Formats: sequence, C-alpha cells, structure tokens
Amino acid sequence: MTDEQLSKARTALFHLPTVLGGVVPIYNVPGVAAELKFTAKALSGIYLGTIRKWNDPEIAGANPGVPLTANDIVVVHRSDGSGTTYCWTDYLSKVSSAWRAQVGRSTSVNWPAGLGAKGNEGVSGLVKQTPNSIGYVELIYATSNKIPYGTVQNSSGNFVKASLETVTAAAAGAAKNMPADFRVSITNAPGKNAYPISTFTWLLLPQQIADATKGRILVDFLKWMLADGQRYAAGLGYAPLPPEVIKMELETIGRIRY
Repeated sequence: MTDEQLSKARTALFHLPTVLGGVVPIYNVPGVAAELKFTAKALSGIYLGTIRKWNDPEIAGANPGVPLTANDIVVVHRSDGSGTTYCWTDYLSKVSSAWRAQVGRSTSVNWPAGLGAKGNEGVSGLVKQTPNSIGYVELIYATSNKIPYGTVQNSSGNFVKASLETVTAAAAGAAKNMPADFRVSITNAPGKNAYPISTFTWLLLPQQIADATKGRILVDFLKWMLADGQRYAAGLGYAPLPPEVIKMELETIGRIRY
C-alpha cells in the first residue's frame, strides 16, 4: 500500500511477506517453437502499442533465427485490479521512461493497447486461444497451463527465465536491506541471475485485533506460515522467503496486539 492508502485505512496495518513469485510474458505465436527472448524495450513497446508486429527489429534482434512474421501482436492484459498488474507495471515503469510518464505503476492502469481479461486464468485462457497474442501471468499459471513463456533481459543484460532460483536471486539484495515495514520492490533487481519481474506477496494485517481468540489463532497461523508452511511454497510455484526476512517478520508478529 502507498503512504496515501495507509493514511486512509481505518486501522494501522502491518505488511507481512508470505512468499516470492514471478510474473512472466506468455505468448501464442503459431510456427514458433523456440523460447522467445524479450528485452525491456520490447515489452514496454508492445504494451505501449508502439511495437505492433512480431517481426519488429526489437523482438527479431533478440531472437536471431526464429521465424517471426509480420503478424500483428495481440496484447492481453488484466481487466481487474491485481498485484500481478502492479508487479508488471512497476517493472515497466523502471525500465521505460515513456511508460513511467504515460501509464505508471498501479494495480489497475489505463492501458494504451490491448484486450482485457479477468484474473490470471482469464489472461492465460485468452492467450492460449488467440494466435499471435502476448500476456502476463504469475509463473504458476504459465507452468500449470503449459503455455510458453519467454526469458526477460535483466539489469545485467542477461536473458533470464523465471524459476524459483532466479526469483530468489532477485530478492537477495532486498533481503539484506529490508525496510522495517517490508514495503519493497524487487523488480529489475541487480544480479546476473536475477529474474527482473519478481515480487514478494504480502498479507495486510491489523496491528490491533479486537477479538483475542481470533488474534491468537491468527498469530499461531502466521508463525506456522513462516516455519513449516514455507516448505509448501515450491510445490505451488512460489519461492520461500529468505531467512533474514522470516526473522524480521517474527519480530513484527510479536507486536500484534489482541
């Protein structure tokens, strides 16, 4: 939440990270079996509507030998507000001054181009059934729906594929310098193996819980989430939290009053 959103909240809130995830560019390009590579300029241009053809030099240049055609790119985005959209637009805002000035970062934006679909499932479904389309979804939706997703050029210039390891790499710097309120962005993070469209996910919790029984149960659940619960993250397509972050969170949980 932004400072403005927090100031309007009816009660004081904690942000508590749960796991790490990645957002990936999925595509459906007939005749292309190769794993496509996307530069920051390509992704921002596609979503700004300034790159309109699959064989645009910015895309073709990163994918030599791939049979890209002059077909129009069908852009797909979320129609509903979402953390996935925030992560995607936060990344685009960091790598493109034009995107930052014209669109910006938010859970919901005024899209310059494309078709809207609800939820990760809506975007993945629309891309899957629409030739020459591109969209963005959480990593787990791409893998579970068996939709091709591309590698993205990171701040070190390397094309990196989203995985539990590369998402974890993106969080390495933030984990060592985590702010006390946990509000941190790890898009376009430094590191040769860092996947650039990565993010923490958060729970928003009241600092004061009126019902003592509910408060106790919730705190017990949070402690389980940060211990045994982390072992379930990888099987669900997410990366577990760094130990440094877990230690900070346990201290924060101790400040919840009920």
